[in-house]
Amino acid sequence: MNIIYAALSLGLLTGFHCIGMCGPIAIALPLNKKSWGTRILSALWYNVGRTITYALMGVLFGIVGAGFSFAGFQKWVSIVMGSFMIASVLFPKINHLLYRGTGDSRIMNSVKRQLAKYFQQASYKALFITGLLNGLLPCGMVYMALAGAIAVGSLGGSVLFMILFGLGTIPMMFLLSMLGNFASLKLKHAINKIIPVVVVVVGLIFILRGLELGIKFISPPAKKLQINQSPKPMSMSSNTFVLNSLERIID
Repeated sequence: MNIIYAALSLGLLTGFHCIGMCGPIAIALPLNKKSWGTRILSALWYNVGRTITYALMGVLFGIVGAGFSFAGFQKWVSIVMGSFMIASVLFPKINHLLYRGTGDSRIMNSVKRQLAKYFQQASYKALFITGLLNGLLPCGMVYMALAGAIAVGSLGGSVLFMILFGLGTIPMMFLLSMLGNFASLKLKHAINKIIPVVVVVVGLIFILRGLELGIKFISPPAKKLQINQSPKPMSMSSNTFVLNSLERIID
């Protein structure tokens, strides 16, 4: 449950962060201005495209996280990813290196060219593709979300984490597209001060989760598969035996 709150909180604050980063793109979107209904649909298609890209990233990075989990390294991955998130706040140069490594790559330059192409069109399809491509642009907060997705340790959990992160960014980005740059400079500064705190808190959640301290909801103990060799399965009904076996696997 803490992971869900962490993903949504990170997404909501990223929405405010996007005012200064992706905000100009959202404000300049070529929305269909025939009516308020078409404007709303245009903005929604754009944001749905971004969220789908984040979900697909969750699939890719979830496979990596699930692989680590299957190999028995999940607790260490959770600790490392949480430490990375905290380190990125304490040492901003980490984010700078990530930007340099992705922002000027051949693939990213191709993404930017395609983005410029579709940005000139006002159709729902073009806005949807614009959102898909915009989700691929280098962003420190997305990097933090991906670190969290890996630390979750399961494919489904990683996808859910990134979907919730994407949904969390929608309210602010949607309003930005509809109303323009309405946030005051004072509000932007206040949000920019809160964002590093949230990133550190999320990082601590993953570190505590990896430490397996036995704290309910925060740092649950490691789940181990226990096989009971003494019961005689033939003495109980087949349905009861299957249910009991599934319960042991889940626990």
